[in-house]
Amino acid sequence: MSNPGMDADVFEQFIEQLERYVRDRLLPAEREIIETDRIPDDILSEMRDMGLFGLTIPEAFGGAGMNVSQYVKTIHTISYAMPAFRSIISINIGMFASALKNGGTDAQKAEWLPRVAAGEIAAFGLTEPGSGSDSAGLQTTATQTDNGWVLNGTKRYITNSPFAKVGLIMARTSKENLPKNAHVSAFVVPMDAPGITIGKSDKKMGQSGSHIADIIMEDVRVGGEALLGGELGKGFAYAMMSLDNGRMSVGAAATAYARRALDSAVRYATERKAFGEPIANFQLIQQMLAQSEIDIYAAECMMEDVTRRADAGENVLRKAAAFKVFASEMCGRVVDACVQVYGGAGYLAEYDAERFFRDARIYRIYEGTTQILQLQIAKHMLREFAATN
Repeated sequence: MSNPGMDADVFEQFIEQLERYVRDRLLPAEREIIETDRIPDDILSEMRDMGLFGLTIPEAFGGAGMNVSQYVKTIHTISYAMPAFRSIISINIGMFASALKNGGTDAQKAEWLPRVAAGEIAAFGLTEPGSGSDSAGLQTTATQTDNGWVLNGTKRYITNSPFAKVGLIMARTSKENLPKNAHVSAFVVPMDAPGITIGKSDKKMGQSGSHIADIIMEDVRVGGEALLGGELGKGFAYAMMSLDNGRMSVGAAATAYARRALDSAVRYATERKAFGEPIANFQLIQQMLAQSEIDIYAAECMMEDVTRRADAGENVLRKAAAFKVFASEMCGRVVDACVQVYGGAGYLAEYDAERFFRDARIYRIYEGTTQILQLQIAKHMLREFAATN
């Protein structure tokens, strides 16, 4: 079933406004964020006022009601700036809102979607110290009681957990590993619930202003209404459905950041002189710039295609994974070329190239590593072949 999303004219006006905001407000704030490792409160307030925390949430719940193409284009636009700006809104509008829309009860939607649309920050708790993509290794447990559930376990590398008001927590509701991951259920958990401790923010290679930390749960009691959709064994399925959106978001972010790095490299190449002329005149510099442009164009085409297919109601699991893999690997190549164009200056922290290089590395890891997604793509290809032969 197709999703028309926002009115096209209204959306184009919104994107024009957002482009100006990125250029005039977000880019100039980057140095302060690098120094303080946090997004200023006034910028967060402006982002809330612009509706950036509720892009995909239906209008009935206070969101913008964007379709996938519009949502991903918005993420692409904001991701020209440093990654922290996408990171702070991405869980709300991608994984949390998607899981609630796909699997939440009417009561869960009514309680939580307006709150996250208004800017209450959400977290998504799947990864653990001993498991990530491997749901069979998931150790967090949810034990049923007379009046609800008791959660115990630790979630690791959880984006936005230091700021989050609510988390979607994946927990084991069966001791046995069941087919189709039916041993995993999802719970909507307020982050101020007794028994929850948020660990210290991890120090990272890059992405200043974006924070990840452990969520530690010790006998956390939630009511029966916390079980997503009111159904056991559906948690992992809802998580995987929301991961398509997450992967398209990361692909869009990587594509935009590659464009930022290339723009920086072109500017530097025209300003930096060697042997009496701009290094942009040298053919091997031109080769790096041209190949980066080719790579970015390919990713932009993939982005447009996969989002259009998603809005048309197609199952895009394989194509979303392919886009995320290509875009994140491509971004790695482009930021590497950017450092090379800068030469020795590219290794210095005072120049942007060094930061681009560090920031981009995580794109090939989170929301499914390149290798896990390659395995997933291959598994679906082979399954499809077996079914038709």
